[in-house]
Amino acid sequence: MTKTLLFVSSFPPRECGIATFAQDLVNALDKSFAGKLNIEVCALEASEKPWLNKQAPVTYCVNPFDIDSCITFAQQINENSKIDLLCFEHEFGLYGGEYGHNLLAMLSLLDKPFIVRFHTVLPAPDQKCRKVVNLISALAAKVTVMTHASVNLLREVYQVPDTKIVYIPHGTHARITEDVDALKKQYDLENKLVLSTFGLLSANKGLETGIRAMKEIIKDFPDAIYLILGKTHPVIVAREGEKYREHLEELVKEYQLENNVRFVNTYLSLNTLLDYLSLTDIYLFTSKDPHQAVSGTFVYAMSAGCAVISTAFVQAREMLDESCGCLIDFNNAEQLASVAINLLGNADLRRQMSINAIEKTRNSIWDNVAIAHMSMFNEVLVDNKVMMPNLPAPYLDHIDRMTDEFGMLQFARHDVPDPAYGYTLDDNARALIAMCMYISEIKSSSFTTTLLRKYIDFIGYCQKASGKFLNYVDKDGGFTTQNDDVNLEDANGRAIWALGFALANHRSLPFDAVQDVISLFRPGLRWVDSLISPRAMAFAMKGLYYSLQYRASEQAVTLLDILAARLQGYYVLEADEEWKWFEASLTYGNAVLPEAMMMAFQVTGNHNYRKTAEESLTFLCNKTFTDSYMKVISNKTWYHKNTPPNNEPGGEQSIEVAYTMLAMDTFYNITKNQLYLEKMRVAFSWYLGNNHLKQLIYNPLTYGCYDGLERYNVNQNQGAESTVCYLIARLLMEQWNKHKYVTTKKDNLEPVRIGFNG
Repeated sequence: MTKTLLFVSSFPPRECGIATFAQDLVNALDKSFAGKLNIEVCALEASEKPWLNKQAPVTYCVNPFDIDSCITFAQQINENSKIDLLCFEHEFGLYGGEYGHNLLAMLSLLDKPFIVRFHTVLPAPDQKCRKVVNLISALAAKVTVMTHASVNLLREVYQVPDTKIVYIPHGTHARITEDVDALKKQYDLENKLVLSTFGLLSANKGLETGIRAMKEIIKDFPDAIYLILGKTHPVIVAREGEKYREHLEELVKEYQLENNVRFVNTYLSLNTLLDYLSLTDIYLFTSKDPHQAVSGTFVYAMSAGCAVISTAFVQAREMLDESCGCLIDFNNAEQLASVAINLLGNADLRRQMSINAIEKTRNSIWDNVAIAHMSMFNEVLVDNKVMMPNLPAPYLDHIDRMTDEFGMLQFARHDVPDPAYGYTLDDNARALIAMCMYISEIKSSSFTTTLLRKYIDFIGYCQKASGKFLNYVDKDGGFTTQNDDVNLEDANGRAIWALGFALANHRSLPFDAVQDVISLFRPGLRWVDSLISPRAMAFAMKGLYYSLQYRASEQAVTLLDILAARLQGYYVLEADEEWKWFEASLTYGNAVLPEAMMMAFQVTGNHNYRKTAEESLTFLCNKTFTDSYMKVISNKTWYHKNTPPNNEPGGEQSIEVAYTMLAMDTFYNITKNQLYLEKMRVAFSWYLGNNHLKQLIYNPLTYGCYDGLERYNVNQNQGAESTVCYLIARLLMEQWNKHKYVTTKKDNLEPVRIGFNG
């Protein structure tokens, strides 16, 4: 059943930071969970400004300065059986009464569970303030804050139990800007070094500090310009008009900075704001308040890749270090000028700070923040059927980016391909599998055919006269010495898998491409029975299995049985009552082993193969699935027989998830057991944030996939292996949806509760 969540917050068209925050969060939740979560908004009215026109998602409004309005609202919510959960945005000035006491009156009457987000947590509260915050926290199911400092204050100063506190960072908008110079030209800033700040203007912003600093900065950089982006805060305008802005303008005239300071006196749209941040060389944050807990403008600037100079308010002390910016003292124009002059004169340092700032804030993109909120909502609602984000479209942008005229490159620095490390047969073989799946499941086009041919041609380039393959190719097309130093069995087995899989999909592929695949596959049959590496045998077994879907071959069946018997022998030697596996450790690509044995059963009818396949897959799942998510075997420690497992998270890679899903798909196709479908769904949800960090591993900006899930962070590089394996996993979800539909129709059962649109 769809859950209904009601946000209680200031909301656009009201102009304030919390209104913008609430709108961004609602949009992010709606984007990720559309159709599964119904979101409504209760708009908080500004003082003496009634809400005149309710439009979706606003369904309620309340005057938080009128206690009777607050009480009436609470009664209305109690009577609405459709509302499951409320989320209150809290700032002391949003609600009437001492320290926003009206909110406490409202909350005390509610019969529904609710969450409260404290945007500000005062470090030295008086007794009344402490009591109000403590009572609000006692009534709430959860309280959430956006800095670790605020978590500590709630715990230590306000005595809020740890079990109630949830840290979720302020969301950020991430956007990739290819041509900054063109953007500067568009905004009449060509050849300028741009310093900027944005937000609703008020005296506590300390903007005069930036203006005074510009007087010194232009002595070294006369083309520097300081952009003050944003209109005066409406509350300030109502109280004193444009007095503060006029003061700043007079200061500009006094210092003769008319050509070096520009006011953009408007409430900026999101796209315009992101444009300005993208063209900014240094972002200035000059707030006068050391106790300010969080600033959306600050994190937006970091996520846009700005080098940041900031006064040392709470969030800046937590997030900013010399790797991505500089902290300065409050109201110190001389210090600001000195730091800015140093940065403006060092383009390489600014560039590195930009990269580091982006990396530090990628965990807080709105997609991740939405996932974190959904996890919190599920916990409050005690919903065991965890709701996952909608299925992303299977875009090929990063696949194309990683593929040049020769083939698929191996590594990337963030989302930028790094040719220095060349190519591998491994990556191009997996890419061939992914492209065959894409053409069969989604569509064929000249673009996809071109990619397909590149991967086939690369595999052909790596094949020797013996029919075997080399794996490592440098950026100039030469075979590296790694081919002599490394065992190439796995790479060779993987090539047979890819070629066999292409043959199985022959009806979707161009005729000439199929003929080329045949010419590469057949020589492999000469040597495939010599393989002894377990995974190499399993890969080759898969290739032989798929080739039989193209054409019956007694030779292929015989070879498959030979390899299966050999792999079965490994299992018999190693397995015991506690350890149902082929080797003395679980390492990488584990699921391919039981999958290959199940395929061998399907071809030969040997029930010993099926027994081994099912026992070993069950054993693997017991080591890699928790009650709610997949925990991949760490590539830092592996999992060794007769050794206590290392349960610390980290070292998790995309390839394990994709191979597990491939195995589940094979087992379902053969057994029709729906439990394999459920494991497949849970495995894929690892990419969408159902992991120990509750963060996306799929990158919704580049359509690539991050290289790994570590203990405390996500590896931001997006190389070939991770991205191709993600695409394979995503395309398997097309099969998953078909399986779900067929099973439901056939059995006349309710479909499995899932987190994806079918």
